[in-house]
Amino acid sequence: MQQRPLTRLDQVQLDAVVRRHEMFRNARIGGARATLSFFDLSGLDLTGRDLAHADFVGASLRGANLAGARLDCASMFATDLRLTNLENASLIKTDLRGACLRGAILIGANLFEADLRDGSLAEKDRDGSLRVIRVEGQPTEASGADLSGANLTNARLSGAMAIHTDFTDALMRGCKLVRATMRGANFTGSNLEGADLSGADLRGACLRGAVLTGATMVMTELADADLEDALTDDPVGRVVAELGRPLDELLHEHIRWVGSSGAEGTALDLSGFDLRHAPSLAHTCLTMLRAVGATLYGLDLTSVQLQAAVLEKGDLRLAKLINGDLRGVNLRLAKLNNADLRKANLRPLYFDEKRSMASDLSGARLRYADLRGACLREVNLAGADLSFANLSGCDLTNTDLTNARMFGAKVDLRSLSDGAILDGVAGLKL
Repeated sequence: MQQRPLTRLDQVQLDAVVRRHEMFRNARIGGARATLSFFDLSGLDLTGRDLAHADFVGASLRGANLAGARLDCASMFATDLRLTNLENASLIKTDLRGACLRGAILIGANLFEADLRDGSLAEKDRDGSLRVIRVEGQPTEASGADLSGANLTNARLSGAMAIHTDFTDALMRGCKLVRATMRGANFTGSNLEGADLSGADLRGACLRGAVLTGATMVMTELADADLEDALTDDPVGRVVAELGRPLDELLHEHIRWVGSSGAEGTALDLSGFDLRHAPSLAHTCLTMLRAVGATLYGLDLTSVQLQAAVLEKGDLRLAKLINGDLRGVNLRLAKLNNADLRKANLRPLYFDEKRSMASDLSGARLRYADLRGACLREVNLAGADLSFANLSGCDLTNTDLTNARMFGAKVDLRSLSDGAILDGVAGLKL
């Protein structure tokens, strides 16, 4: 192997190149694509810059700051990204084959359809023959990197080296991980739905609470791996067929029961049932439904009526609850990671002037949940995990956030100007 020397750029020189690239991206006269192949850019600052389609082949960005940078479709083949800050960066369809990401920070980064497979780098000699610059078959190295909350949907990591890498809560649906080495990696709460893990080495990995539905795991090494509470294709509890009657009929009876205040029909109890293969429940009246510990993972519950429903300890990860009426709902200790609760109504359910029922989400997990525009007035969120949740535009009047985890959560600070939607909120630290 021969090592090609890198040309060093300072911050002023790099800024000039990036300015021209951003002009190129905006089709302005004088713009030029950034060609930074085999340049030493270690330790420099590219925070928030637009470097989509730039050429970084063989370059060194070790320890550089690319937080929030746009690197979509960039050529980062065999790039040195050790200890680089790529938090919330966009790397959609980026070529990262053979790149070194050891110790890099990729929290919340978007690597949709990124290519992190094996890669080798070579160039022509004067006589026209090829000489290898990097070791042939050099795997992408991501050991010790932090990819928690990253979007790796349809990304290709076949053959990658990711020992002790943190993939906590990462979205890895359809990810290709064939023959990847991920011993001791942390996949807690990650979504590996439809991923291909054939021949992957996951010995000692933590897959606690991970989603593995539809995943291909032929000859996958899982010795000493922690699979506690992982969601697979196997039913969780009872299945819909065990209800004895079609669910549609039972829902009709439940609606009659609600409409007649219990005089007719029968209340529906789906506690402990796995409803993943149930008919669509969007726009359905499920008022006062009882479904303790039920699995509603990924269900479309758009505009559903769940007033005073009991869904304690339920699994509603990735569920769509857009515009849902959840007044007075009980979601204590429920899993709502990545759930879509935009414009959902969770304010108290009022029975008369003196009686009301507040929504209870105490201890619930709402990591990366989308709560934009939701009404959380007087909701009990004590001890809930709202890390990286989007609370922009929420009504948080008199909401109880005592001991709630809010790391990375987005709160619309514009609301602080009039205090209208944050009035009386408890436990919120800004």
